[in-house]
Amino acid sequence: MAVIAVITTLPTREQALQLASALVEARLVACAQLSEIESLYLWNGQLQQEPEVRLTLKAPEAHGEAIRAAILERHPYDLPAIHTLRLDWVHPPYADWITALENARTTPGAGAHA
Repeated sequence: MAVIAVITTLPTREQALQLASALVEARLVACAQLSEIESLYLWNGQLQQEPEVRLTLKAPEAHGEAIRAAILERHPYDLPAIHTLRLDWVHPPYADWITALENARTTPGAGAHA
C-alpha cells in the first residue's frame, strides 16, 4: 500500500500543533512533523517575508482526500498551501506501521478510538 506525505504551512507553532494533534488523534495520519521555516512570497503584489511552521503529515494514500479536507476545514489562511507527495520508497516496517491506520480511522477531533 502506498504512503504519502501531505505538507502544509501554518502561521504559528500552536496552530500547527493543534492541527497535527487532531489529525493524529483521528488516526488520519500516523506521524506529524513540525519545522520552523521562513517563507518569502508575493501576496497582493507585495513581497512578504514571514516565519511559518511547516507541517509534514505521513499517512496511507487512501487517507489523502480526508486529510486535505480536514486541513481546509481548520486552516487559518485564505489560500493555504497543501501538497501531497507519494513516497516512492518507505522502509517496509515503517510503511506497515503507517498503513495500519487504514482500519483505525475516527472523526477528526473526536478523540482516539481503535
